[in-house]
Amino acid sequence: QVREWKNEGSKRYMCTGRPGWLTVSLRVGKYKKTHKNIMINLMDVLEVDSERQVVRVEPLVTMGQLTAHLNPMGWTIPVVPELDDLTVGGLIMGTGIESSSHIYGLFQHTCMAYELVLADGSLVRCSPTENSDLFYAVPWSCGTLGFLVAAEIKMIPAKKYVKIHYEPVRGLQKICETFTEESKKKENSFVEALVYSLEEAVIMTGVLTDEAEQSKINRIGNYYKPWFFKHVEKYLKDDRTGIEYIPSRHYYHRHTRSIFWELQDIIPFGNNPVFRYLFGWMVPPKISLLKLTQGEAIRKLYEQHHVVQDMLVPMKTLEKSIQTFHDDLNVYPLWLCPFILPNNPGMVHPKGDEAELYVDIGAYGEPKRKQFEARASMRQMEKFVRSVHGFQMLYADCYMTREEFWDMFDGSLYHKLREQMNCKDAFPEVYDKICKAARH
Repeated sequence: QVREWKNEGSKRYMCTGRPGWLTVSLRVGKYKKTHKNIMINLMDVLEVDSERQVVRVEPLVTMGQLTAHLNPMGWTIPVVPELDDLTVGGLIMGTGIESSSHIYGLFQHTCMAYELVLADGSLVRCSPTENSDLFYAVPWSCGTLGFLVAAEIKMIPAKKYVKIHYEPVRGLQKICETFTEESKKKENSFVEALVYSLEEAVIMTGVLTDEAEQSKINRIGNYYKPWFFKHVEKYLKDDRTGIEYIPSRHYYHRHTRSIFWELQDIIPFGNNPVFRYLFGWMVPPKISLLKLTQGEAIRKLYEQHHVVQDMLVPMKTLEKSIQTFHDDLNVYPLWLCPFILPNNPGMVHPKGDEAELYVDIGAYGEPKRKQFEARASMRQMEKFVRSVHGFQMLYADCYMTREEFWDMFDGSLYHKLREQMNCKDAFPEVYDKICKAARH
């Protein structure tokens, strides 16, 4: 298809032919209508190499599909981003994170190699030792350097359960101190926190294990179970710590049924026990279905009165960051997920020469701040994130100007490669593909 595009005279930019409503991002890309759509129906797990501990997959393989395939074989991947429908391609070209990222980094940091079809129609493999510039430039590039056709991801042995410890913490300073401390401990397989108000949070640490106390097993993924964030909140309300054993796959997809807490705005009675027992098996609706059936008026309303954002900031700025989120948005719960950011080349790396501990702050829901105005409030947030050398996840609405965008991200390698590989006529620049300012 790419060669055909070349023979036709390379008139328009190319993009993948997957319709915008199918993606997990809330954005519906307008560029699909004007660009040449390249159909990439590659959705298979290609090989599981137990000796090298690597799994090779095509870009449309989803997280749900991958864990279902690997777990029975005794394997999993180090970072399993939350929602079942997230694809490997999306997690590499965008980004992905999970509560094991304080050990392994972002999803891209667990990838060993990528295979891409470039603008000239050639197939290239890149890894840290082969075409390494391209390897480091691909993550966060949103499909603007080439088409991903396969990826090799590191595997680790799977265990049956996650032994999870819930700890309610009160007081912003104490929350930040405890969370930072737990995030530095490599013996924690998983670390995350749900912040329910400026002064209240539950910090969860988990360890992979094959043994479990039968009485403490909680199959949180079963359709009739309470939504995970509501279950966690009980520890805060009862002011008690607790220990549970959650089957690994249920743990990996613990926020899936309630789409974190987004579902409470779509189905307010969804966590009611009667609803769960009778209709819980129908939940969650696919994000793609919600987008496909959503009218333009509803979408605009949602955009103005609803926030779905993940900001990645250095751990040392956590207290200041939560305070800023509170002042500008006032959305709760907030999701906190720590990750180590290695000093690799590419668009996203820490300011210094060393790997640095960062934290993803996820704000999903309706801002309770009186003067909330989507564009102005988000521009204020973006400005703060740039000032602390943080990054905004690109699946979300982004209001930055081009200068601000390239102030937040390091474009040096990216632009060099776009020049080298003649991407200028083949693909739009990543900014033009995702930023609101570029599209209006």
